[in-house]
Amino acid sequence: MRLVDLAAQLGLTKGTVSRALNDHPDISDRTRMRVRKAAEKLGYRPLSHAQAIRTGRVRSLGLVLQVNEHDAHRPFVAEFLAGLSQAASAEDWTLTVATASSDTQTLELLDRLTAEKKADGFILPRTKLTDARIDFLRMRDVPFVLYGRTTDTRGCAWFDIESEKSIEDAVTLLAGLGHHRIGFVPGAEGYTYAKLRHDGYLTGLARSGLPHDPHLIAAPAMARVAGASAAATLLDLSDPPSAIVCSVDGAALGVYDAARHRGLKIGTDLSVISYDGIPETTLLDPPLSTYRVDTRAAGARLAELLIKRCRGAAPEDLRELGRAAFQSRGSHGVAPETS
Repeated sequence: MRLVDLAAQLGLTKGTVSRALNDHPDISDRTRMRVRKAAEKLGYRPLSHAQAIRTGRVRSLGLVLQVNEHDAHRPFVAEFLAGLSQAASAEDWTLTVATASSDTQTLELLDRLTAEKKADGFILPRTKLTDARIDFLRMRDVPFVLYGRTTDTRGCAWFDIESEKSIEDAVTLLAGLGHHRIGFVPGAEGYTYAKLRHDGYLTGLARSGLPHDPHLIAAPAMARVAGASAAATLLDLSDPPSAIVCSVDGAALGVYDAARHRGLKIGTDLSVISYDGIPETTLLDPPLSTYRVDTRAAGARLAELLIKRCRGAAPEDLRELGRAAFQSRGSHGVAPETS
């Protein structure tokens, strides 16, 4: 099946069919879909290298994962990749994935993948307040979409979850249950999500009419051991909190350990609410109340937005926010009469 044969079958010019297959903006969505369906039915597949020469695109989305991050091997990565690849495949695009062990190596890979035409644009997960990846791609006019937000929004498209709203809701929920001393375990410094969730904690306090006590904010923690240490500093205060909100579930696992070490029962003596929805939180006793993100759906939406960006859509038109779903379990309850 040749391009000229496909055009004849559709009653369209060869040029129109070619432009439809190559996602030219002057072709309507209806015509584009008609051509694609006919091409699939008749078995026509354009040569990828010839298509790249004509359009300057290889129809591939790029993703560089840093394996040195604290949660690099979490189950969410598989779901995230599944969402990305399925959405890319639906548009007849592919996904190019590389791994790096440092910030420097990430930039080197972005440079190489761009120079070697291995990807038309990139998804940037776990964004920072000041992010060298964004500066690098922005300077080279390479399309990208953030899974997160950043301080300098020039030229940035993104899909993000409003985790700050979840943390705010967690604080107001606990305050409504009679908790007046609510501790907070922040996320990793420098990351946008950590600042947003910290802001959400403060907003929740203000919304509930509770004073802000700096002593109730522990050191940042992303994993179990650090979470236990952070919780220990809060629980050993002369006036300890009756509830703790964590930025990430990994830290909440440590809060359970610290509470158990002090003879406190989670959900009765100490309430805990966290964010992420990792699978192991359902196995805790009691299961952890947390905000769960649909990472597969997030990956799919990021792929869709990046394809639009690669096709020429303005980044300012590609900014979307979603919400996490609260998993109400047994780790939170009414405040005890005495903390």
